[in-house]
Amino acid sequence: MKKILLLLLIAIPSLLTQAQKNKAGAKLTAFNATERPKNLSDTALLELVQKQTFRYFWDFGHPVSGMSRERSNGNYDYGDEVVTTGGTGFGVMAMIVAADRKWKPRDSVSARLLKMVNFLMKAQAYHGVFPHWMDGATGKTIPFGRRDDGADLVETSFLFQGLLCVRQYFTADNIIERELRLHITWMWEETNWNWHTRDNMDLLYWHWSPNYTWDMNFELRGWNETLITYILAASAPRYPINTSVYRKCWAESSHFKNGKEFYGVKLPLGFDYGGPLFFTHYSFLGLDPRNLKDEYANYWEQNYNHTIINYKHCVLNPNHFKGYGENCWGLTAGDTFDGYNAYSPDNDGGTIAPTAALSAFPYTPEYSMKALKHFYYDLGDKIWSEYGFVDGFNESKNWYANSHLAIDQGPIIVMIENYRTGLLWKLFMSVPEIQNGLKKLGFEGPGIK
Repeated sequence: MKKILLLLLIAIPSLLTQAQKNKAGAKLTAFNATERPKNLSDTALLELVQKQTFRYFWDFGHPVSGMSRERSNGNYDYGDEVVTTGGTGFGVMAMIVAADRKWKPRDSVSARLLKMVNFLMKAQAYHGVFPHWMDGATGKTIPFGRRDDGADLVETSFLFQGLLCVRQYFTADNIIERELRLHITWMWEETNWNWHTRDNMDLLYWHWSPNYTWDMNFELRGWNETLITYILAASAPRYPINTSVYRKCWAESSHFKNGKEFYGVKLPLGFDYGGPLFFTHYSFLGLDPRNLKDEYANYWEQNYNHTIINYKHCVLNPNHFKGYGENCWGLTAGDTFDGYNAYSPDNDGGTIAPTAALSAFPYTPEYSMKALKHFYYDLGDKIWSEYGFVDGFNESKNWYANSHLAIDQGPIIVMIENYRTGLLWKLFMSVPEIQNGLKKLGFEGPGIK
């Protein structure tokens, strides 16, 4: 499910309605209890969590397409066929980790990826841009909302962030890996990012519909999770956007620059208190934030400070929620006791999402490890499952999710790997087109050659 900011943080039309329909307690798919080895080293624990979470994408992938299912519990009125474009992008990055760590044979992973890419080549798309949801058996669009029945540029950017990493990793000279690279390149070149500027206006739009055209009218203005969309759109080999779109749309927003302090920590960009933590994850699964900067911010500082504000809020716990503390923190979007919510320090309902602290490992390894050990050793009987940690829990309400979401499970695997080896950062930053796009937009950093 596309992440949302409630209370007008990001006004995505119709999204809240759909999120409310996906109640966390509806049509739950039961999972078997999973044993938890005790007294693991930190390295062994990280490996176990990554590997267990990977099962969501490998064992629970759609049987026809191989793509990532939206969630492990039933989607409202759509049954088990719903697959997610962005979540699949996160899932293919997880598959790279699986091949690299030899959880699965390389040839098995490359074959699964080729199956997915071949499906995507035949799936419904709009000027090369995929919808948010599609039927995993047919490739037909499943509307995300009444007017959200066509192209979703942001979900497509999450997908291509992953696919370009796949292209960089699977470089062997054999039939499967050659076809994999060729087909990814073909889709990448055929995606018309500039179409979403509406005839070359200095604007970039999230959605386009074959039935409603631009009616959703949602411009991509920062600061939020969509920086990666601008990076890819500027890097596109055939249909790129102009640099002016980045400066006149993305950077022109009432919630772009900040500069204030929260809990004694200065926040360069974004909403007060930073918003939900997925802002620091989604664009940076591949995009390496280490000393990455442009005229607006140093993005390591931005993401680190955002994470620290989130952490300090949970430690200070001004709302006195049960369980919060140094080893139990992390507010972001996900399932909660009364549906789905985008939690942050200024929209805190007492629900902790494991993905928030665990996907923050590159930024706050000490604090994230404390959270991981608490989630696993102390709360594991309630939140550990066959697919890793469940989506959230609220001890004040004595509520523990039975659900998992692709967009929350994927960043756990990928960001822990970036903390351990930097693998996905190295792959994405090695893409020649991305290097060109970053330079075009004025980015500087050690990862830009």
